Amino acid sequence: MSGKLTRLWATKNKNDEWWSSFVTAPLAVAANYVVVDFKWLTPNLITLLSFITALAASVFILIGGQVEFFIAAVLIHASHILDCMDGQMARYRGVSSRAGSFFDKVTDQIQVVLWFGAIGYAAHAQSHSTVPVFLAFVGVAFYSLRGYVKYVVVYMEMCSDKNYLENSSQSVAAPGKSVAGLGHGVAANLRWFGNEQRKLIQFDEGVFIFMLSIALIFNVLTPMLWVFAISQVCYGVGRSLQRGRQLHLHQHPQLLRARDK
Repeated sequence: MSGKLTRLWATKNKNDEWWSSFVTAPLAVAANYVVVDFKWLTPNLITLLSFITALAASVFILIGGQVEFFIAAVLIHASHILDCMDGQMARYRGVSSRAGSFFDKVTDQIQVVLWFGAIGYAAHAQSHSTVPVFLAFVGVAFYSLRGYVKYVVVYMEMCSDKNYLENSSQSVAAPGKSVAGLGHGVAANLRWFGNEQRKLIQFDEGVFIFMLSIALIFNVLTPMLWVFAISQVCYGVGRSLQRGRQLHLHQHPQLLRARDK
């Protein structure tokens, strides 16, 4: 087995999202195997290409039509493969940076908004109903809430504990142990594959790629938007309650001690 391929596989995120785990991230490893040694092709350039591809997908959705929807589905997948490639390439070359990570995360958030906004418009054009637009708005708003409450908690924890970020960073930076992939047996990979299916109900960006593609290929836009909106409301409210409870327990540490008894 190629040493280059083994090193590239090691750059694959150990905690990839559902669809990324066994589809887009492995395809990104394969694509990086071909292009990772092209010095002119930088991780930030790949991030930009991913974003441009996402914009093109949104345009095809807005144009409408079954052929256009199919092209948009292909472009959405291409965008996500590129989105996996940039981080893999940065880790392979040892050039990971905070600026690159920031650029990647911001473009990810923007493209989710654009995709579902375009889907809402396309479904409205088909049904002449404002319900799909409302569903897209609700879904995007509560999806954003999931991240917003996290950073509100980080800010409030920092205000009360100057070492909070340092302690949290050390915890996050702890290396994860690979349990599947190259160098592991068939049984281990099958166990990993089965366990990964639980991520389907997390309704994160990796699941959105799958949902959007299915909705576009089979032209079931409004039902998909119902699933999107309901899932994000549940997760947005749930995360808000969870983070609020976290703050409450940290503010009253005696409750933590009582719970541990």
